[in-house]
Amino acid sequence: MQHQRPFARFMPSCFSSLPRTLAVLPLVLAASFATAQQEPPSAFPLDAAGYLNEELPRMEAAVAARDRSFFHGAMARTVQFSERWGFKAKANPELAAYGMCTSAVMDYVVVGMCRLTPGDEACEPGLAPRFDANVRQCREVAARK
Repeated sequence: MQHQRPFARFMPSCFSSLPRTLAVLPLVLAASFATAQQEPPSAFPLDAAGYLNEELPRMEAAVAARDRSFFHGAMARTVQFSERWGFKAKANPELAAYGMCTSAVMDYVVVGMCRLTPGDEACEPGLAPRFDANVRQCREVAARK
C-alpha cells in the first residue's frame, strides 16, 4: 500500500503532495500567461501588494484552523491573478523589474502549505524568509507608486 501524506485526502489529486503542488503551480501559471491584462506594468506592484494584503490574513486564518481545503481556492485565485498580468517575462517583459512581487505571489500558496506541514521535504528552510522579504519589498515598491 502506498503511503499518502496526511492532507492528501482533503485535496484534489493535483494537491495530494506538496512536491506536486510545487511542480504544478509554475506549469499552471505558464499556461495562463498569454492572456496578460492591459494595465500599465507600473501598476503591478500596487495590485500585487493588494492581492497579498487580502490573501495573507486568509492564509494565516486557514493555517491556524488547520484548514487544508483553503489552499485549493487560494491556488485558483493565484492563477486568476497571474492570468490578468501575464507574469513571466516572456509574456509581459515589463514585469521583470518587479520580480519580488511575482515571486511573492507565486510562493504564497506553497508557503502556507509549508506552514501546515513544515516537515515536508519540499519545504526548504529558506522559502519562508525569502517569501517574507519579497512581500516586504513588493509592498515598499507599491508604496512608491
